[in-house]
Amino acid sequence: MQGPGAERLSGDRLRLWHGPIDLIVTADGAREAAFAAARARFATILTELVAELPHLRQPLDGLPFTGPIARRMARAVQPHTAFVTPMAAVAGAVADEILAAMTAAAPLTRVAVNNGGDIALHLAPGETFTLAMASTDAHDLGRITIRAGDGVGGIATSGRHGRSHSLGIADSVTVLARDAASADAAATLIANAVDLPGHPAITRRPASELAPDSDLGDHDVTTACGPLTDVEIDTALSAGETCAEAMRATGVIHAAALFLQGRSMMVAAEREIRSDPVPYTLPT
Repeated sequence: MQGPGAERLSGDRLRLWHGPIDLIVTADGAREAAFAAARARFATILTELVAELPHLRQPLDGLPFTGPIARRMARAVQPHTAFVTPMAAVAGAVADEILAAMTAAAPLTRVAVNNGGDIALHLAPGETFTLAMASTDAHDLGRITIRAGDGVGGIATSGRHGRSHSLGIADSVTVLARDAASADAAATLIANAVDLPGHPAITRRPASELAPDSDLGDHDVTTACGPLTDVEIDTALSAGETCAEAMRATGVIHAAALFLQGRSMMVAAEREIRSDPVPYTLPT
């Protein structure tokens, strides 16, 4: 495997990549110093994760982690009682770590570290950040607006069409939380909860058959979901909503948006997430 790479992109953006990690970084303020700090911190991230990978692929068992990113991952999954491993928070934790290096190195007014759609965010007083949500076939699903002082430092999206396997049937679940690692883990678990166990339209296979080294082991993951009735969709979404509401009540998340086959449910104040009922094509 080649070593870490970096390149400047249009729009004053920095791209960092190494193996499966691919970040797009933006920063307002002392940008050059912040980008230098991001490159320096990124240089060893994959090596650090690989060193602790066997334990990161297992549910928490009390063993301490050495690296700061592994510790971020463990903290993100610790509040949850459902089956989950620290790997559920890996993308968000990497984004958080790069953001922390940047804000420690330079005065910045706005920073976004985007790790494949999982975003670590820093906003100075008076700043805002708006994100468009889209379906897998690129239809508009609404907008997220975050303001400094909202308590949101991370945005993450999970679901059966994402980069990782899902135990549920959600097309997507987007979560706002205090940091990206927490949002990442929560989005994974809420997406798992959007489900109709035993439904004949849903096809599943053990994760180990699709990826022998998966942290999900022999748990059945969703490989296909046929058309569902409106009642079935709402039933599945309600299960995810119950999970998200419990997380919000305990402060684990700030807000969530759940999507399945053209329908949605929100766990949020209206000013945080706006989702208009725009029909979209059923993903295949």
